Amino acid sequence: MQIISWWLGIRFWKRVLAGFVLGALAGWATGAQAVTWFQPLGDLYITLIKMIAVPLVFFAVVHSVSSLHGVQRMAALGGRTFLWFAITAALAVCVGLVVAHLTNPGLGVGQLQMASDYKVKVVPTPVQVLLDVVPSNPFKALSEGKILQVIFFAGLLGLALVKIGEKSARLRALMSEGNEAMIQVTRFVLEMTPLGTFGLIAALVGGYGFEKLLPLGKFVLTLYVACAVQIVVVYGGLLLAHGLSPRKFFRGVLPAMQVAFTSSSSFASMPVALRSVTHNLGVKEEYAAFAVPLGASIKMDGCGAIYPAISSIFVAQYFGLELGVSQYFIILLASVLGSFGTAGVPGTAIVMVTLVLSSAGLPVEGIGYLVAIDRILDMMRTMTNVTGQMLVPVLVAREQGLLDMAVYNRASSNLGVEQAQVGESAG
Repeated sequence: MQIISWWLGIRFWKRVLAGFVLGALAGWATGAQAVTWFQPLGDLYITLIKMIAVPLVFFAVVHSVSSLHGVQRMAALGGRTFLWFAITAALAVCVGLVVAHLTNPGLGVGQLQMASDYKVKVVPTPVQVLLDVVPSNPFKALSEGKILQVIFFAGLLGLALVKIGEKSARLRALMSEGNEAMIQVTRFVLEMTPLGTFGLIAALVGGYGFEKLLPLGKFVLTLYVACAVQIVVVYGGLLLAHGLSPRKFFRGVLPAMQVAFTSSSSFASMPVALRSVTHNLGVKEEYAAFAVPLGASIKMDGCGAIYPAISSIFVAQYFGLELGVSQYFIILLASVLGSFGTAGVPGTAIVMVTLVLSSAGLPVEGIGYLVAIDRILDMMRTMTNVTGQMLVPVLVAREQGLLDMAVYNRASSNLGVEQAQVGESAG
């Protein structure tokens, strides 16, 4: 019990950082064997996160919609949220294009070997994507973890509870209690983050090898620099424009950024992101429970904006093609709209690049060269995605009076896991 209390007394981000460093050392020391030894730890952690994500979203969205009292309030918040999703995505595309032109990732690369298993992705039509948001069977959507369909059904149920009025008081109370229960379950699962980080990083370092990275090192550097500029300069600037401290924001969202980087999954990071913006930054839970899951489904500044922009420059330079003004505009438009249109599609990053390249008239086969290093790219892309998914609710909450400034100004990097409760469950 003393060891558990000591461990829980260490700040959350320090525990995750320790797992990251020790995992990298273990992977380097054990080589390819690390995949066999340590990957199961990472897989267990990802499975636990996925286990809680769908019920957490369901109860949170029903509770939030039924608590915000009416369609007009939800429509106003939803419209402003979508607007900021689009603005930050457009800025991310511009950042990707500018950084790529400064680094020229497609020049001097030499002849690359295209991934043998690469296949051009089929991009769904906008009509099909829209139809797929509506579940034919909501229980199947819950069991298969289709977040957009879960949000749609949960939102309808929440509106129905508002319409019914006092007759639904007991059911609204039940949904509220279910939401509180899932928040507590989330706290328990998040304590596995340092161990999961250790397993994921050890397997990555041990099994990846540097030979795949070296030929495309400039591309990797370009992506990481562009994502860093988006996070620090663009997001930081928007926070300052809203009278908010960037330092306190990044301190509050650090746990979710760490989980995003190691897991490479917005879906897996969503429970941590939701907890970070409510507990650490003071966004009202009723709004955050709607905005954060929605962002995890359609807000992809790293995968859907920066990555396609840089990939377009890379492909054009590699094949010796000149891009015109109209093509740059198409890249911008396709990236912003496509990130919404490919929501929930497996392999979103590859689908997005395929969509943008084909829209701009560039060889879609060029993306096959990047598949081999996708895992390294995806870590930074996902961290950018998740940071943007947390930024927009903070900005909208600030504009709409839904941000508790007292909580924001004392932003912590801990997630508020009650040590006594965790200790009792561990004992």
